[in-house]
Amino acid sequence: MTTETLPQLSPIECRVLGTLVEKQRTVPDTYPLSLNALQAGCNQKTSRNPVIEAGEGELLQAIDALKDLGLVREVSGSRVSRFEHQLEKALGVPTQASALLTVLMLRGPQTAGELRLNCERLHRFADISSVEAFLDELVGRAGQPLVIELPRLPGSRENRWMHLLCGQPENSAKIEKPGEAGGYAEFAELKARVTGLEAEMAELRAELRAALATLGA
Repeated sequence: MTTETLPQLSPIECRVLGTLVEKQRTVPDTYPLSLNALQAGCNQKTSRNPVIEAGEGELLQAIDALKDLGLVREVSGSRVSRFEHQLEKALGVPTQASALLTVLMLRGPQTAGELRLNCERLHRFADISSVEAFLDELVGRAGQPLVIELPRLPGSRENRWMHLLCGQPENSAKIEKPGEAGGYAEFAELKARVTGLEAEMAELRAELRAALATLGA
């Protein structure tokens, strides 16, 4: 696999890859992971969305697929097979970006603020702006974006982000930026209506003041 070819992972392959990156950063003394340790990490109840119960057979199939993609390799020199990820090398991303991808793979779509908090053990981002900068880099990869900004949910204050290693999500309408056509057309229309209503209100107030002045005279 080259950095120009975006892998299409299954959910279990995504979980295996994310778990390997996470454990490399959080428990380096036990990394690379044995199959048992990898299974425990994939099936843990915390920091996972969704929670799964993957068996050894499923994990071995996922590992083989990831090995074929150059995303995982088996480490020799041990009585027990151990596995390590090759995410940064295979995709050509820095460790900051791989931390964001890992948290998205393990926990699902999140806002930039949630990503900064949940990445704390993998990489400590100075502020939300630095998170957004790396997300923009992952979006801006020529022809092969690795993340996508999702449409804002009703009642939400921030947009969420999602990785694209499992393909494009359904209903992933493009997020319009200020100055672009489409997403802000409705906003411009509403602004024009508000401006018109404000002008009518000013006229009514002027007429009311004039009427009151006449009555006072």
